[in-house]
Amino acid sequence: NLAGFNEDTAENIYENRRRFLAAFDGAPLLAMVWQIHGDTVKTIATVSDIGDSEDKADGLISDLDSVLVGVKTADCVPVLIGDPTTRSFAAVHAGWRGTVQSIVKKSISELRRIYGAEAKNMIAAIGPAAGCENYEIGQDVIDDFRDNFGSDSAKYFTLTREGHALVDLHMANHDQLTACGLDPANIYTAPFCTMARPDLFFSYRLEKHRYGKTGRLLSVIGRQN
Repeated sequence: NLAGFNEDTAENIYENRRRFLAAFDGAPLLAMVWQIHGDTVKTIATVSDIGDSEDKADGLISDLDSVLVGVKTADCVPVLIGDPTTRSFAAVHAGWRGTVQSIVKKSISELRRIYGAEAKNMIAAIGPAAGCENYEIGQDVIDDFRDNFGSDSAKYFTLTREGHALVDLHMANHDQLTACGLDPANIYTAPFCTMARPDLFFSYRLEKHRYGKTGRLLSVIGRQN
């Protein structure tokens, strides 16, 4: 558990982070934010921007050396994006709300605006998340997808019963990446569902209801000279 402070002791979480960061060369710094399932993207421009701060955002971008930007998940989709040309990078937390609000597209837009990155050069990784075989949503989510993606939204749903469907957030975020101009050959999607593999991953929807608590995974990206 690398972030679930409401369901674990701070001592355990910080020790887990210490062990996690020890796996990287050069003792990188870790930058995170307070995630709120929105579409705000924060820039980590200086070391003073780093920390588990009170800043509310769901995307982080940077080009700092020896800095990791990270997002915390337990069913939502982590998306990591890097541009080898400008050496800028992004970490994105895309739950269904962030996906509907196109948080991935907005993060890429910020990489372009601030660092001059071009989508055609970018490489992306879509991490483990609740998969389309298990993640059932209600009519409100279906309606939000239809409002934002129109008729294209139908391909993300598998109807299960009246007013309910399974949703494929991996596909929806993959499509946002390609719509921005990324080469599909440069997009790598982890073939894991967090709800199907609680032996490997934390799952809020599965474990929170079953045990009353769950931890958080951490997905990071950075650069080194």
